[in-house]
Amino acid sequence: MLHNSARAIDMSLHLHSQTDPRRHEQEGPFVISSGDGVHVHDDTGKRYIEGMAGLWTASLGFNDARLAAAAGAQFARLANYHTFNHRSNEACIDLMEQIAAISPLAPCKIFFANSGSEANDSMIRLAWYYQAARGMPHKRRIISRQGAFHGSTVMGALLSGLPHMHRSFGTNSDDILYATKPHLYREGHEGESEDDFADRLIHELEAMILKAGPDTIAAMIAEPVMAAGGVIVPPRDYFARLRQLLDRHDILLLADEVVCGFGRTGNWFGSQTFDFVPDMFSVAKGLSSGYLPIAAVVVSDRLYQAIADEGHRNGGFGHGFTYSGHPVTSAVAAEALRIYHEIDVVGRARALGSHMHAALHEALADHPMVGEIRGVGLIAGVELVADRRTRQSFPAEAKVGAQVERACRARGIILRNMGDVLALCPPYIVEPEQLDELVHALALAIEDTRTSLGL
Repeated sequence: MLHNSARAIDMSLHLHSQTDPRRHEQEGPFVISSGDGVHVHDDTGKRYIEGMAGLWTASLGFNDARLAAAAGAQFARLANYHTFNHRSNEACIDLMEQIAAISPLAPCKIFFANSGSEANDSMIRLAWYYQAARGMPHKRRIISRQGAFHGSTVMGALLSGLPHMHRSFGTNSDDILYATKPHLYREGHEGESEDDFADRLIHELEAMILKAGPDTIAAMIAEPVMAAGGVIVPPRDYFARLRQLLDRHDILLLADEVVCGFGRTGNWFGSQTFDFVPDMFSVAKGLSSGYLPIAAVVVSDRLYQAIADEGHRNGGFGHGFTYSGHPVTSAVAAEALRIYHEIDVVGRARALGSHMHAALHEALADHPMVGEIRGVGLIAGVELVADRRTRQSFPAEAKVGAQVERACRARGIILRNMGDVLALCPPYIVEPEQLDELVHALALAIEDTRTSLGL
C-alpha cells in the first residue's frame, strides 16, 4: 500500500529534473529505497549495482557510517551558521584547509556554494569581477563548448552546449560562444590523426576568438572530461595548447571539475590528468561524496588579489549564498576528504579504472553495436552505433541507449545513457569482481537490445 501510495504521490506532484513530464505521468518513478556500499535497492526490494554512483556523486557508496557520524556530530554541535560579514565556522575552516592542501592552485582562495551549477555561475561572476577590476569591464563574453554541461541555473544552462537545455527557455545569448567539442571519434575528419585534430580545434578556436574580438572575451570554461556530454576524453595535448592560446589572447581558463574532481580521472583533479593549470576551478559532487549539497570555487592568487582590491573599493564583495560554508555540509565533506586520503583514492581510481577499461574492451570491443569505448581513470563511456564501419548512429527516435539502460536495470545494474552513450562512473569502493559483474551485465543488456531490435 505504501509502495503504491508513494508512486501515486510522486506521479501527481513531482516535476522531475531532466525527465519527460508526460511520460512520467504514465510510467511513474523508479523509486530507490535504500543503499549499502555500491548497491541500492528499489521499493520492491530488488538490488542493483549502482554503476553511476548515483549522478556521478556517491564516491564512497550509499551508506558510509563515518559520513553519517560526521553529520550527526556537527548537527549536535552547530547545525547552522553563515559565512557572510566575516563570519565562519570550524568545520568550514577545516574543509578549506584540506582543499587547499590538494589544490593545483597555490596559494589560492576558496569560495563555497551549494551545487556545481552555483559554483560555475560563481566562476563567471568572478571572471567578470576580475576583468572589471583590471579596468576591462567590456571583456564579458564566455567561451563554452558544444555538448558541454555546466548546470541548470540560468548561466549554467547558457554555458551548456546541449540543445535540450535551451529549447523553449529563450535563454540563448550572444555573450556565449561555443567551440567544437574535442571528440575525435565524432568530430574528426576522415584520416585525421589525434594531433592533427587537436591542431585544427585550436586553429578554429583562435579564428573564433579573433572574429569575436579578444578584448570582448572574459574566459573559457571547460570540463577536463565532458561527462554528461558523453564522457568525451580530449586529445593528449589539447588542454596544454588551449592554455597557451588563451594566455596569448588574455582570456581566463576556468575548469569545471564537478565530475572530474577528487580522483575520478586518476589524479586529484582532471586538470592534473591533462596537464594544465586553470585560473579557477569548480568542485561539487564528490566533495561530500554527494551526501549533502556542497560546492566550491578555487581561485588563483593572481585573480584573488585583483578581486580583493575591487571588493575593497566597492565596500564589500557582492556575491554569496545563505548556505555557503554551511557547517554540517562542510563537516561531511571534510570527513570525505580524510577517507579519500586513507583509501588512496588516486591510486585506487587508477587501478580500478585499468581493470574496468580492460574488462570493457574484452567484452565489447568487437560487438557490432559498439562504436567506441572511451574514458580515463574510473569513468568510461560506451557509444552505441548502427554501423561500426561507417560510425552511423541509430535514429534518435529509436532511443536505443534508453532501451539498453532499461535492459541493464532488468539485469541488476544501473548505468546512465546520454542518448546512445552508456556511462559508467562507479563508487571508489567498488571491487574488481563487482566491476566484472557490471561489465558482464552491460554486455548482456546490449545483446538483449540487439535481439529485440532484430539486428
